[in-house]
Amino acid sequence: MRRTNFLLLAPLLLAACTESQLDRLDRVGKAPDMKPIVNPTERTNYQPVSWPQAKAEDGAGKPINSLWQPGSRTFFRDHRARNVGDILRVKVSIADSAKLNNSTNGSRSANESLATPALFGLEKKMYNVLPGTTNPASALSIEGTSANTGAGTVSRQEAVSTVMAAMVTQVLPNNNLVIEGQQQVRVNNESRMLFVQGVIRPEDISSDNIITSDQIAEARIAYGGEGSLSDLQQPRIGSQVLDILSPF
Repeated sequence: MRRTNFLLLAPLLLAACTESQLDRLDRVGKAPDMKPIVNPTERTNYQPVSWPQAKAEDGAGKPINSLWQPGSRTFFRDHRARNVGDILRVKVSIADSAKLNNSTNGSRSANESLATPALFGLEKKMYNVLPGTTNPASALSIEGTSANTGAGTVSRQEAVSTVMAAMVTQVLPNNNLVIEGQQQVRVNNESRMLFVQGVIRPEDISSDNIITSDQIAEARIAYGGEGSLSDLQQPRIGSQVLDILSPF
C-alpha cells in the first residue's frame, strides 16, 4: 500500500521541482560541469558599451616616415594590451569594511478641545441627539500622544585578493579599453567563479601588462561559487517562500 502511494506521489513531486532542482538531481554524485569558453560578444546578453567621448585627435600633418608615430609610447614594440582580443592581467584587491550605528528618538503630543455653549439655540438640540447628560461647554475633546524609538547597527567586512586574466572586448573612440574576464576553478565538487568587467585607460596598464581593480571604471566584480558546499549554505526553497510571504 505504501509503495503504491509513493508511486502516485512521485510524479507530483517531480512536477513541483524547479529547473535548478532538476539540474541538481541530474548531477547527483557528479562534479559541476566546466563552462565552455565562448566569445563574450556572441552572448545573448552582451551589450556594447556606449560612453561619452572626447573629440578624437586628427593625425593629419604627421610625418609618415617619422620614428615617433601617433599613439606610440616608445621606439620599441609595446606588449601591453591595446587592441580587441589582447589579454592583460587584472589584480583584484578588495578590502572593504563598514560600520554604521544609527538611532532615532521622537515624541509628539497633541490636545484639542471644542465647546459650543451658545449656537443660536441649536446647542439645546444636543440633548435630543446625544444620550445622557450633555454639556455644550465641553462638546468635544481630543488628546493624543505618540512616541517613536529606533536603532540600527550595520557591521560589514569583506576581503578578496587574486590575480586573473581578462580580454579586451572593445576599444572606445577615446582609446579607453573595455575589458571582461571570467575565471572558474573546480576543486572536488565545489566550483568557484570570478567575473570582472569594466573600462580602463591604456596608460594605467603597467609595463608588465597588469591593471589593478581600483583603476577600473564602472567596475563589475563578482565572486561566488556553486556545488555541494554552496547548496548547503542556501536555505531550502520552502523556507525562502515562507520568508517572503509570511507577514510576521
